[in-house]
Amino acid sequence: VQLVESGGGSVQAGGSLTLSCSASGFTYSSYCMGWFRQAPGKEREGVSCINWSGSTTYADSVRGRFTASRDNIKNTVYLQMTSLKPEDTAMYYCASDLTCSRWSVRGSWGQGTQVTVSS
Repeated sequence: VQLVESGGGSVQAGGSLTLSCSASGFTYSSYCMGWFRQAPGKEREGVSCINWSGSTTYADSVRGRFTASRDNIKNTVYLQMTSLKPEDTAMYYCASDLTCSRWSVRGSWGQGTQVTVSS
């Protein structure tokens, strides 16, 4: 199982970024996929979760600004982030095989991609 994130970078507040997570080594389309983030000195937190059919769950802090989607042909999950705030600065991780309601990960984690938002 391999998850590879990409798309991170540095943006100014109010800007946008789209993260991608390419999955391989498992039946990707059957599983819920999630995005998490961890800022320095803070615990990792769930950001978004998307099930096999495209239904999504979001953390309160990002709802209305972030949009998760998936392409079950390309085995890729996306996180479109808009209206970014400095507090969104974190390492963002992709995870597989979640229980969305509990942000519980049974599968694998990617290596992370850094998002930095300057004010």
